[in-house]
Amino acid sequence: MDDMYREVILEHYKHPHNAGTLAAADISHEDSNPLCGDRIRIDVQVADGAVADIRFQGRGCAISQAAASLLTDEIKGKTLDEVRAFSKDDMLDLIGIPLDKNPVRIKCALLALKTLKSGVYEYIGAHANDLEDSGDLE
Repeated sequence: MDDMYREVILEHYKHPHNAGTLAAADISHEDSNPLCGDRIRIDVQVADGAVADIRFQGRGCAISQAAASLLTDEIKGKTLDEVRAFSKDDMLDLIGIPLDKNPVRIKCALLALKTLKSGVYEYIGAHANDLEDSGDLE
């Protein structure tokens, strides 16, 4: 089973989904992992309190880049509340290979989620009144 997940990781690394940037992004956030040099930028377009479109770009190891590709596939169409509720365990399940014995690899796997959530929380903070008035934030 691990071999199948490794193939998925390599496929997403070699042919990432949702790679690139969004010119009209509502959310744009970048972060890095100083332990290994991985870097991820995530751009999100928000419509009606949900992820209408999402892109990422970055550099780094296969796990960090594949995790960003997998995450963008998973998050597209979800509400901001669903994005906020997406957990570390959800992300590790999405990746599908055991990383619990290697803390550096866990940081690689979680960089995209950390970057996305930081951007979403900044967006929510800046638009809290608008989101509450529209009912898009519960």
